[in-house]
Amino acid sequence: MPGEGERFRALIGQKVVVDTDSHSLYIGQLESADDAILELSDADVHDSQTTTTPRDVYIINTANFGIKKNRERVLVRMKRVLSISRLSEVTQY
Repeated sequence: MPGEGERFRALIGQKVVVDTDSHSLYIGQLESADDAILELSDADVHDSQTTTTPRDVYIINTANFGIKKNRERVLVRMKRVLSISRLSEVTQY
């Protein structure tokens, strides 16, 4: 059975949203993925505790207006990841 990183490799080179089990949300271009780490470039690391904007609204705004880059590169531990999706597939409501 393929590891988690292998499943995410199809998303390499695409802008993605990474939801974690913490207050942190990561949005950026997926550069690499293995069973331990996701690497994003041109990323927005967003702490949902520092704003009153709900996560889903923040993600929709990012899909509409672009990524507010605050990191050149960020590594996310795979064991913290709850979900990953293409930014282009964010549903507008």
